[in-house]
Amino acid sequence: MKSSQLVAIIKRLEAMQEATDSEIQTRLFEKNGVEKGMVSYDPKTQAYELEEMDNHQVFQFDNIDLVAMEIYDLLDDTDTAEA
Repeated sequence: MKSSQLVAIIKRLEAMQEATDSEIQTRLFEKNGVEKGMVSYDPKTQAYELEEMDNHQVFQFDNIDLVAMEIYDLLDDTDTAEA
C-alpha cells in the first residue's frame, strides 16, 4: 500500500510549527522536480502562507488542515489535468 501523501504534507507543516526558534519557517513543495508551491509559517501570527509557483497567487491560512488540503490539490493538479 502506498503511504499517504496528505500525512506527509501534514508532518512537514507540523515540523514548521514545532521549530524552536521564532523565525519564519519556509518549505518548498515540488512534484517530479518542479516547484509547485512555497509555504511559510509565521510563529508570531501562527499563520501559514502558500504561494503557488505557477501563477504566484498567495493564500493565507490559520488552519493546518486547510493549508494541507490546498497543497495536496496543488500537487495533484498535474495528474487530473492529464486525465
